[in-house]
Amino acid sequence: MPGLAGLRAWIITDGKAGDENQCLGLAECLGLKAELRRIPASGPFGWFAPWGPIDPRQGPRRPGGALRGPLPDLVIASGRRAAPYLRACRRLGVGFTAFLKDPRTGASTADFIWVPEHDSLRGSNVLRTITSPHRVSASRLDAARATPDPRLAHLVGRRVAVLLGGDSRHLRFSEDMIARLLVDLRSLAATGCSLMVTASRRTPERLRAPTRRLAAETGGFFWDGTGENPYVAMLALAEAIVVTSDSVNMVSEAVATGVPVLLFKIEGTPPRHQAMYAALVRAGALAPFDGRLTDLRYTPIDATPVIAQALADAYIARRRGRD
Repeated sequence: MPGLAGLRAWIITDGKAGDENQCLGLAECLGLKAELRRIPASGPFGWFAPWGPIDPRQGPRRPGGALRGPLPDLVIASGRRAAPYLRACRRLGVGFTAFLKDPRTGASTADFIWVPEHDSLRGSNVLRTITSPHRVSASRLDAARATPDPRLAHLVGRRVAVLLGGDSRHLRFSEDMIARLLVDLRSLAATGCSLMVTASRRTPERLRAPTRRLAAETGGFFWDGTGENPYVAMLALAEAIVVTSDSVNMVSEAVATGVPVLLFKIEGTPPRHQAMYAALVRAGALAPFDGRLTDLRYTPIDATPVIAQALADAYIARRRGRD
């Protein structure tokens, strides 16, 4: 992106895949030379985040510290444990800082903040979009379609990607919900669809194991963690996508494809998630999953370039203001 391509950036998170992928997707869209700086995901300093200090062992003068070395041009951070480190970067002299999602410490926490549309944070430096940033770009999807993954290319019938989330602090996959999801997936496979299934690190074994068996029994594919991750390939080749409602990131990635996205709702889905899904239903990109395909027609929805352009504009404006 003009003005930012090639700049050095740090990405600061505590290693959570969702936070890290959002930051990486934004950095890739901007053309940054991004370096991951992971901070501790546990310990007493994390208990006081986002308000407390950083762990002094992660400071700029400590070997192996997250803030060691020459300062970058900008920092992108996400997750409450990262907020103190972003403040420390500003004190050290980093010229531009960005935070993804609500830092819980106000809009003045960073020079640029992105939050989902239905979050309450407001400010002149706060951008809101319906979907979240991610790494499933149009160019990556096009490349995956041009050279189909051989593990998926041979599947017969309509290929349906199944994106399984898992238990979180907000919700839990009950036995009844797992049984209902398996029945619905089996009904879908019985119509001649080939299931391409991927599970997250949070997916409980009581869901993972029977879904793996279902894919095998019906001539589908279940990624067991071996070989290259076929996630983008699955999205690129899918004629429809089934996704569980626990992950706004997976739903954001799914609607970037332009194919029908079918949502399996988990009890306890947070209201903010539900508000996002309602907006996507109104946009014609999302429908409930009940074991059948639904024909949806919409232009792919990808907020990542929008967020990247807004960040780039803010960075350039700040730099001009200092010149």
